[in-house]
Amino acid sequence: MKTKITMLLALLFAVTMGASAQMQRRTVEERVQSVMDKITDTLKLDQTQQDKTKTVFTDYYTAQDKMREDARASGNRPDRSEFEKMMNDRDDKLKAIFTDDQFKKYKDIEPSLRPQRRNMQSSGS
Repeated sequence: MKTKITMLLALLFAVTMGASAQMQRRTVEERVQSVMDKITDTLKLDQTQQDKTKTVFTDYYTAQDKMREDARASGNRPDRSEFEKMMNDRDDKLKAIFTDDQFKKYKDIEPSLRPQRRNMQSSGS
């Protein structure tokens, strides 16, 4: 009986640690690098466009993190309309950097740039 309880506690501990490791957010630099890796070749960005795009995404992710932090500190959920406004501002800045064709391609691949959320519910009986 003692062994079963010990094994159950060990399993519970392992699951808890695994879940908390998945919940950690990547840094702004990691997110920007991930986006740049995905769009640089696809959009055939020159060095000037890459530099300006990095700045736009760095500002965007920094503002996003600040908004989340402020919301956490106040105990409220982040305002969805503010996120949408930030996205629109980001897109306006990118529109000024990219050609029309590049921006159109960017909008096509943009959903793949967002972090994918896993469905944490288990299926089955």
